[in-house]
Amino acid sequence: MTTAFSPPQPTNLPTLPEGWPIGSYDTYEQAQRAVDHLADSEFPVQDVTIVGVEPMIVERGAARLTWGRVLGAAAASGAWLGLFVGLLLTMFTAGAGLYPLVIGLVSGIAFAMAAAAVRYGSTRGKRDFVSRSQLVARRYDVLCKPRNAELGRTLLVAL
Repeated sequence: MTTAFSPPQPTNLPTLPEGWPIGSYDTYEQAQRAVDHLADSEFPVQDVTIVGVEPMIVERGAARLTWGRVLGAAAASGAWLGLFVGLLLTMFTAGAGLYPLVIGLVSGIAFAMAAAAVRYGSTRGKRDFVSRSQLVARRYDVLCKPRNAELGRTLLVAL
C-alpha cells in the first residue's frame, strides 16, 4: 500500500526488448542453441534476449470429434469424479458398504455424459474436431546489450 509519504512501487508491466541484434534464426531451437553456445563460452547471458518476430497462432487439427468420442471421454472423466466422491462417502459413512461407491460412479458417468451431450449438441457440427494451438514466430532474433554485442556476434559467427 502506498501512502502520501512512500515512493510508488515499480510495476511488472511489459517492456520492449533492448539490445542490438547479434543473430537471427528460423526456429526457437536454433536461437536457444546460439544462446547456449554463448553461455558455454562464458559470455554474460544476462545481457541476451531471444525475441520472436512476427508472432502467429498456429492451430493444428489433432482428431475428429464424433458422438462416440465425446460421450466416451465424458464417461471416463465422470467415472473418475464419481469414484472419488463415492470413495469419500464410503470413508465417512459407517457401515455403508460399496453402495456409495457404485452410486457415485454411476451418477458421475451419467451427469458427465449429459453435460457433454448438451455442450457438443449445441455446436450443431460447427466444430467437429480437436486441435492444438501454438504460439510461434516467423523468426527469432538474439539481441544483446550494446556493451557486449560485438563479442556476442563474434562468438556466434564461430557457431
